[in-house]
Amino acid sequence: MSILIGIVGLIVVLGIAYLMSSDRKAINFKAIGIMFVLQIILTLVMFKTTVGLKVIESTSNGLTKVINYGREGIDFVIGGWIPEGGSPFFVNVLLILIFTSMLLSLLTYLRILPIIIKYVGGFLAKITGVSPVATFHAINNIFFGQSEGILAIKSHVLKMDKNSVMVMSITSMASASASIMASYITMLPAKYVLGAMALNALSGLIIGIIIAPETAEAREETISIKQASPAKSLFDSISIGAMDGGKVALIVTAMLVSYVGLMALIDAAFNGMFGITFTEVLGYIFAPIAWIMGIPASDILIAGQTMGTKLATNEFVAMLQFMDEMKNVSEKTIAIVSVFLISFANFSSIGIVAGAVQAVSGEKAAIVTKHGLKILVAATLVSVFTATLVGLFM
Repeated sequence: MSILIGIVGLIVVLGIAYLMSSDRKAINFKAIGIMFVLQIILTLVMFKTTVGLKVIESTSNGLTKVINYGREGIDFVIGGWIPEGGSPFFVNVLLILIFTSMLLSLLTYLRILPIIIKYVGGFLAKITGVSPVATFHAINNIFFGQSEGILAIKSHVLKMDKNSVMVMSITSMASASASIMASYITMLPAKYVLGAMALNALSGLIIGIIIAPETAEAREETISIKQASPAKSLFDSISIGAMDGGKVALIVTAMLVSYVGLMALIDAAFNGMFGITFTEVLGYIFAPIAWIMGIPASDILIAGQTMGTKLATNEFVAMLQFMDEMKNVSEKTIAIVSVFLISFANFSSIGIVAGAVQAVSGEKAAIVTKHGLKILVAATLVSVFTATLVGLFM
C-alpha cells in the first residue's frame, strides 16, 4: 500500500508541475522520461544493490576521514576550550565548512571539478536534449551553493530568456552544496544525504523544464569553464575557499540564532493563545503531504512538523528538530524526511537567489523576484519528488 501511495505521490507532484507550466505544449516529455528512468536506475543502484551500497558506504567513510582531517585544524585553533563531553553545534557542525569550502576551491582551481561537471552535464544534455547550460548548472549545484553556482555561469545568465532563468533558479534552490554536506552528515545518515544530492540534480531539471519549458535557442548554447575559478594561484584558491567557508559558517550561525530563537518565541506565543505550538500546527498542515510521500501514518505528524519547519526557516533548524525524533520513527520515515531536507528550498532562499542574479543582471533578477513564490513551490516539489522516489525503495 505504501508503494502505491508513493506512486500516486509522484503523479500528483508531476501533475501540479504540469498545471504550473507556462507552456504545456512545449514540454520536453522525452527528456523528462529519460531523466526519470535515470533516477530509478540510480536509486536502485544506490540503495538496492550490493555494489551501490558498498560505493555509498565507501564514499561515506571517505568523507568522514576527510572531515576528521579538517577537525585537526579545528582542534589546533580551539583545542581545550570545549569541556569533556561537550558537543557545541558551532564547533562540531559549522566550523568544518571552512575546510570543505577550501577543498572545493582548490579542486576548482586545479580544474578537476569543472571538467567533471562539464562532461557529466554534457552527457546529460546529449541524451536528453536539455540545454548544456541547464545541465551544467544542475550538476554544478551538487558541489557548489546557490550563489556560487549562479556566478559560475554568469556569462550565460546575461543571454537567458525568462524560462531559462526560472529553470536555473529552481535547480539552484532545489540543490545543496558539497561544502555544507559535511555538516549535514553529522546530523543525518550519510547515504541519504549523498543520494539526495545526486537525485535532486535530475529532479530539479524535471520539475524545472515542466514548469518553464526551454526554447530551441537555449538548447543550442554551449558551456565554457575557462573562468571557473577567480583564484590567481594555488595558494590564492586555498585562501579564497577558507574565507568563503568562514563567511558561510558565520552566516549560518547568525541564521540559526535568529530562527531557533524566533521559532521558540512563536511556539510559546501559539501555545499561550491557542494551547498548541506553531510547530504542531505545521505538522497538521504538512501531514497530508507526508502521507502521500509514503510516510507511515504513525509518523506523518512528526514528518509534517519537520517539513514545515524547513520551509519556514531552513534545513539546519529542521535537521536539529528531526535529530531528536529519529529514534521515534521508522527507517522509511528517516529516509524520506532526510532526503526531503537536503535542499535550500525555503523562503529566505528567494532573496539569496535573487541577490546572486542581481550581481550579474538586474533585469534577470527582476524575473526571480517577480516569480519568487512560484520558484519556491517548484523547488519544494523537487524535494517532495526526490524523497517520494527514494521512499519507494525503502
